[in-house]
Amino acid sequence: MRGGRLIAYLTLRRFLRLATRTFFRRLQVVGQEHVPDAGPVIFCGNHPNALLDPVLILCFCGRVVRFAAKDTLFRNWLLRPFLAILGVVPVRRREDHADAPPSNKMAFERLFEALASGHAIGVFPEGMSHDASQLARLKTGVARIAFGFHDRHAGVRVPVVPCGLNYVTPDRFRSSVLVQFGPALTLDDRWLELHRTNPHDAVRWFTAEIETRLRSLTVNADDWETIRVLDGVRRLYQPPRISLEQRIELARRFNAVYPGVKDEPAVRQLYARVRAYLDRLAAAGLTDRDLRRTMRRRETVARVVRHVTLVVVWLPLALLGAVVHVPVGLLLDITGDRLNPDRTLRATVKFALGVALLLAAYVALPVAIGASAGWASGIAALVLLPLSGYATLRVAERAVALRHLLRASIRVLRLGNEVEALKAEREALHVEIAQAVDRFGPRDREAAVET
Repeated sequence: MRGGRLIAYLTLRRFLRLATRTFFRRLQVVGQEHVPDAGPVIFCGNHPNALLDPVLILCFCGRVVRFAAKDTLFRNWLLRPFLAILGVVPVRRREDHADAPPSNKMAFERLFEALASGHAIGVFPEGMSHDASQLARLKTGVARIAFGFHDRHAGVRVPVVPCGLNYVTPDRFRSSVLVQFGPALTLDDRWLELHRTNPHDAVRWFTAEIETRLRSLTVNADDWETIRVLDGVRRLYQPPRISLEQRIELARRFNAVYPGVKDEPAVRQLYARVRAYLDRLAAAGLTDRDLRRTMRRRETVARVVRHVTLVVVWLPLALLGAVVHVPVGLLLDITGDRLNPDRTLRATVKFALGVALLLAAYVALPVAIGASAGWASGIAALVLLPLSGYATLRVAERAVALRHLLRASIRVLRLGNEVEALKAEREALHVEIAQAVDRFGPRDREAAVET
């Protein structure tokens, strides 16, 4: 990319970075030291959340990235100009063109050109966005690009950087996400020699190695119920106040170790007890965090006062733009959750529609106000509207926290005996899980909570 196109790309990336940090309440990026500062590189990631996945990688990898994406996206007139600015390379997928065998020779040529220019490219080797509980079988495109580029440019070994995208609640606004870049995988002499003698096996085994690297950065299980229960195990085991990265690493390790020990009688019994504990919590309308943070009445009152105070502080500024932000928020909730059956697209729809509506409002309203009341008033509106939007987020989050605190406190008081029984069960499970980890867990487990 050169000149005006690069400026447009960087401008759009800066805007998307701000938008994603607004969309996600907690966005943590780790492993950037594994990303080469210059030269060709291939980013490959898991693909659970549609268009938000490439946005997160291009915003926080520190490189200008050209992504490969299915060509059907270019039919969308709203997306087309943004795809052009970002230099997205269209790829014809077999499942999208059943009537004619697809050919991606031109797409590969453009990706090779980008790498030859010292740029980065991005590929999602699963081939599609999905909400399954584990990685889909990887396609061989990344391996073919890596070997094909080396064949064309002997001596240049392009590194493949795996990207793990872990969403706490993928389709929810103001949720959390961990973007993790793993150590680069490079074609060493062993891989190149295998490719010379058996290209098919080299591509297949290199793809398998990429899959292993991606699994080490993501949480995978046979089904969502297993993930739910093992996440409960993780919560009962983990020490307090650990980072999002450490939480995801613990979850990944529990899910990685469980298949090998699930038939052990002690593990089966413990799994059933944790599942029953989680079901009892759900029936009581409580969460494990409610039990862990059960406070005395004085502490509860202090937290209520603190939340209410902060709501009052932010409320006047939030009210200035309520006529804009409240309808947009309601529309996003309806559009994202009710009109979109594909869960992998809900966050993308909320993100894109929210950005489009707020940008339109932030431009149209100041212009209208400036034309009717003077340009000083229009400039004031241009400044105050985004500030009001931020204040609205703060008020909404405090209101949700306050509602949850009051509801949990009332239930704890009302369900006194059940809560005490759950606390006792929680403490017993905490001890048993620690003993099970000592017995069945990997020896390097401490690294998950000490990094």
